[in-house]
Amino acid sequence: MAKTARMSTSRRIEVALTEEIAAGELAPGTRLDEVRLAARFDASRTPVREALGRLAAQGILIQGEKRGVFVAEYSREELAQIFEAMHEIEAACARMAAQRLSLLSRTEIETAQADCVSAAEKGDRAAYLRANEAFHQAIYRATGNPYFAEIASEFRQRTGPFRAKKFATKEDLIVSAQNHEALINDIFSEDSGVASNSMRTHMETSFLQVLKVN
Repeated sequence: MAKTARMSTSRRIEVALTEEIAAGELAPGTRLDEVRLAARFDASRTPVREALGRLAAQGILIQGEKRGVFVAEYSREELAQIFEAMHEIEAACARMAAQRLSLLSRTEIETAQADCVSAAEKGDRAAYLRANEAFHQAIYRATGNPYFAEIASEFRQRTGPFRAKKFATKEDLIVSAQNHEALINDIFSEDSGVASNSMRTHMETSFLQVLKVN
């Protein structure tokens, strides 16, 4: 029973850190201290260490030369390679979502987009980053393929801190939310080719913006 409880705590810590990294709340190179995390999550260092170890195994965190774990940093070349793979996966997810769109999937995507628009209009950057992640996650779920969704999610987690930097102003948020509308229309058209190309264009635009600020 104790082991189950410990793993539950470990998973809770892992999920929280993953969300913060994906939303850009933990910047590349940020050191994660076991003692402080244990105090924050009211846990012992064992579940913290387990959570950090799993995130390191996924490439989201890296072990420093000295003691400590850090949010992964990438060179421009590495970032370009990651985004190249991410483009293909996201495009495939949009294609599959268009083919398999259900009423539930449509509702989830529309709800996430409404949250994006609301956050953008308020200029709430933190809320927008989380809503934007929810928007893409809704598209992943719409594929009906949990393996695709998992792979796509891992790439978003890795690139989260880098993508977050492009949202510097309220106008950046508004433009991003507006760009979602064209993507949604193409996915809802149920034309898989159109949806795939639309997502590819969306991701290429995003990557060019990322390069400018990283």
